[in-house]
Amino acid sequence: MTSATDTAGHAAAATDPHASIYDHGFVRVAAVTLPVALADPAANAERHLEVLRDLHDQQVGIAVFPELSLTGYSLDDLVLQEPLLDAAEQAVLTVLEASEELMPIIVLGAPLRAKDRSRVFNCGVVIHRGQILGIAPKQNLPTYREFYERRWFAPGDDAAGEEVILGGQFAQLTPHGIIQVEDVPGLSLFVEVCEDMWVPVPPSAEAALAGATVIANLSGSPITIGRAEDRKLMARSASARGQAAYIYAAAGEGESTTDLAWDGQTFVYECGDLLGESERFPTGVRSTIVDVDLDRIVAERRRQNTFDDNRRTHAASLEKFDGWEETTLFGPWDVPDCWDDSDEDDEEAPEPILLGGRRRAAQARHDARSAATGAELPALRTPPATGPLRRHHDRFPFVPDDPARLAQDCYEAYNIQVAGLVRRLKQIGGDKPGGTRPVIGVSGGLDSTHALIVCARAMDLLGRDRSEILAFTMPGFATTEHTRSNAELLSTAIGVSFETIDIRPASTQMLKDMGHPFGEGEPVYDVTFENVQAGMRYDYLFRLANHHGGIVVGTGDLSELALGWCTYGVGDHMSHYGVNAGVPKTLIQHLIRWVISEGIFDAATAEVLRAVLDTEISPELIPTAPGQKAQSTEDSIGPYALHDFALYHLLRRGYGPGKIAYLAHQAWGDAEAGEWPAGYAEDDRRAYTREEIKHWLTVFTRRFFNNQFKRSALPNAPKVLAGGSLSPRGDWRMPSDAASTAWLAEIERDVPGD
Repeated sequence: MTSATDTAGHAAAATDPHASIYDHGFVRVAAVTLPVALADPAANAERHLEVLRDLHDQQVGIAVFPELSLTGYSLDDLVLQEPLLDAAEQAVLTVLEASEELMPIIVLGAPLRAKDRSRVFNCGVVIHRGQILGIAPKQNLPTYREFYERRWFAPGDDAAGEEVILGGQFAQLTPHGIIQVEDVPGLSLFVEVCEDMWVPVPPSAEAALAGATVIANLSGSPITIGRAEDRKLMARSASARGQAAYIYAAAGEGESTTDLAWDGQTFVYECGDLLGESERFPTGVRSTIVDVDLDRIVAERRRQNTFDDNRRTHAASLEKFDGWEETTLFGPWDVPDCWDDSDEDDEEAPEPILLGGRRRAAQARHDARSAATGAELPALRTPPATGPLRRHHDRFPFVPDDPARLAQDCYEAYNIQVAGLVRRLKQIGGDKPGGTRPVIGVSGGLDSTHALIVCARAMDLLGRDRSEILAFTMPGFATTEHTRSNAELLSTAIGVSFETIDIRPASTQMLKDMGHPFGEGEPVYDVTFENVQAGMRYDYLFRLANHHGGIVVGTGDLSELALGWCTYGVGDHMSHYGVNAGVPKTLIQHLIRWVISEGIFDAATAEVLRAVLDTEISPELIPTAPGQKAQSTEDSIGPYALHDFALYHLLRRGYGPGKIAYLAHQAWGDAEAGEWPAGYAEDDRRAYTREEIKHWLTVFTRRFFNNQFKRSALPNAPKVLAGGSLSPRGDWRMPSDAASTAWLAEIERDVPGD
């Protein structure tokens, strides 16, 4: 049965590629705590269903409730009473029947009797669409301090295949059961109960190695001072080590306070990152509802080869996970009814669009299963429209929104850069006065400014005078007095040796010798005109380094390397050592702000640094006529905000352009939504349309592929960010002649432009 709301939601998702999170590798999950009616399973079943109907309307795919949520955890000896166990069994059946019209996979807690009625198991029951998908008995029963569970329950670690009573029938316990969700690629669910998380080798660790991507923990867990932090530590480490999502729900209101108290803590972690948590000690229902990135989990496991090595080490122990239950989250239905069933003219009803590879892959698996079983299985249903992502997503993935985290990142980034240069100078005789000298070109722009203050700090740590840094500004045909002045003022304030070399005569002569029209006075400003200037500057710098016994310190950043926005060979592509090559453009301005705030340099230097921050990014290679807008890098190649966004998700996450565009739309579609990094100017805060995102993603993809040959010949430079580097000796290895055809085809096929 399909409601009008469901029908409208499926219709929207069928035609809009950004309507559903499920089309982009996410699953919406809920960790729920609710007031328990102690020892009243019938009342608790109704409370569960009230919550589940709301979660259904919010398109939640997995809903996890606390331990023994249908009865209450703090029952003591009442849990062994037949009336309680009879009522608990009936409560499970009540939820089971009602689940037929509910979307979420339900994970709830109940005590269930063994087939021979001589034992009781503390179970996490997994229910979906009127079926029991698994019954996970608690494997580790605490009988220490305030806990006394062995008095009431049988341990479930060796209970695989044992049966419990449910509705006059017998259902098998599945302590090692993993549930595969066919129409949500990457979703494999495993359930453990409370104490199972606290032991040295938790069941979820093996389950993750066996393929589970999402772990659900139903917990009782009475609260004492400090325990909430301990729970989060356990869950965070489990999700980080297991490269998994961890959904945790603890008991709260309604539990007995005879000897204990309860806080109803809920949270969700993903690969070590906290996605969300709810208020503790609540009155009423509380849910942590977030969207888990299944693509991230799968990609991390694929990339981290030691994960699979560990699986092979424990292969014998993992054989017990061989039985997987399968389900489909959105169906099954006989037809992909993403339109109103009342339509009489089916020929006019729009066919659902298979968006990207995700739905096609799910359908292919579904068809293969149908062929293998010889049964004609119902068609997969279009995922529902879900609204925006429910998880924090940074506009600037290289730049944390949290001010404290940003300050910590800037501290580490700056000191990594400084430490790298110090080590290189020490290695080549630069560890004493008069030794190897840093030689650097300063333009008054962001990159060279930051590289210069890295050099200055390195010299301080080496015990050398800053005047031993040789800074050169080399004005060309389009250099403005503003940037030239910034370069001189900064060099003077820092105390480095500063000189000006006018490259215009030499550049003019080279252009004339080449037969370039500009050499004869014609205003032709092509790429040759630009690169002659860029190359001339670095030709001078390398020869000056030879002349003065120094090394050229490179200033180019990670973003420029990704886009190939550098002059190859003897140009800003090359140096003896690059200090900025691991730092993206969007982070550099924050590094400079951090240096100012930390008081590493004096007030005069800080004033010049602020002036540099206010300068538009420009290569200053093309002259500007009066009244014309000066050359702008971002006008030429696009906004660094979007390019760095794409770079992070390609390099660190391994995502394709379809998902990158979806995430970019979520992050950049509304300038008023979400957070901005500290210090980011109000006037610079803007949104991007889907058309703009598609256009600049196409530019990024073309440039990224076409310019790999530059990255294949990079000078040495330290990796700075976990987001990755582009060194051919480090994070990124790619043939220079690889085709971008498949990526561009995905943009054309899966990325909306309106």
